[in-house]
Amino acid sequence: MSDISPAEWTAILLSIRVAVVATLFATPLGIALAWLLARRDFWGKAALDALIHLPLVLPPVVTGYLLLLTFGRKGMVGAWLADNLGIVFAFRWTGAALACGVMSFPLLVRPIRLSIEAIDSRLEQAAGTLGASPWNVFFTVTLPLAAPGILAGMILGFAKALGEFGATITFVSNIPGETQTISSAIYALLQTPDGDAAALRLVIVSVIIAVIALVASEVFARHATRRLHGR
Repeated sequence: MSDISPAEWTAILLSIRVAVVATLFATPLGIALAWLLARRDFWGKAALDALIHLPLVLPPVVTGYLLLLTFGRKGMVGAWLADNLGIVFAFRWTGAALACGVMSFPLLVRPIRLSIEAIDSRLEQAAGTLGASPWNVFFTVTLPLAAPGILAGMILGFAKALGEFGATITFVSNIPGETQTISSAIYALLQTPDGDAAALRLVIVSVIIAVIALVASEVFARHATRRLHGR
């Protein structure tokens, strides 16, 4: 670890920053959509579920290009945001966070949805019969019972965002200090002479962080299962 250069530390810290921001912003929307899919039947439900999981099956480069078309400086949404709000995503670290959030969203939503589906709906109905409003039922019954699944989804989403490469490099390029995450830094190092040692250090760091995230996710998932079964 003492051999890690300042440029490598910059890539590591930027990756963590991007992954944290992507996860925090994606989580509220993920919870809302997970609840909608778990508790409501409506026309177009299958289409919405497919749309949420689309980033898992599309080539990441395609997702990145679609983000560029939509949120780039000349994109449908990006041009309006830049001209009216001064918000620019393309070639900025915020764009990397957006790309990582989109790519990790399916892995975040899935555990939350399963956790909500595993909750006995009679508990929510009982709270409603005692006078609790739908919002109170959600925040005092559903959300606490689904908390382990939410945490597991957030950790999986964070791990995916930390390792995202294809969509990120397509949308925001590979700018050192601005958009160069661990994955893109490894890619750049492998294209340069004598970059193998630095790339290997970043690979080791990536593996360590990913293993910690996956183990934590498994712990939370098991805790959720025991909690829901009263053990």
